[in-house]
Amino acid sequence: MIGPISNTPPYMPVSISPDKSASAQSSRKVEPTECQTCKSRKYQDGSNEMVSFKAATHISPGSSAAKVMAHEQEHVANAYKKADELGGKVIQASVQLKTAICPECGRSYVAGGLTTTQIKYPNTNNPYQQNKQKSDSLSTSGMNIDLQT
Repeated sequence: MIGPISNTPPYMPVSISPDKSASAQSSRKVEPTECQTCKSRKYQDGSNEMVSFKAATHISPGSSAAKVMAHEQEHVANAYKKADELGGKVIQASVQLKTAICPECGRSYVAGGLTTTQIKYPNTNNPYQQNKQKSDSLSTSGMNIDLQT
């Protein structure tokens, strides 16, 4: 709020009772405890790739987003590796995280993820592609010649 400047502060001072100090109040941290449903929740990968979570593993609701995202990034990295090995190119890679609410305690958590990738591979059996490769190799030959001798 913009207004005239005065000598009195725009707030009322707060006093702390003698039995509770400010340092004692700020140092105490309340951690929510996991309910039985959250404690028994396990994550497992259903793909045929070599990635983490092949065996069912527990993840706390607080760290589920980071761990599931890291797992899904393994799938993205595998797609780039596969494309590189087979001479292809990754056209699209996306990760979707799915959230849910625990029915027992009401906490939100990441329930899983889905990675979608598209890889484009050259079609070397196609005669048009073979002619294009030949013409590309002819048009670029001699482009990097050092004429200074």
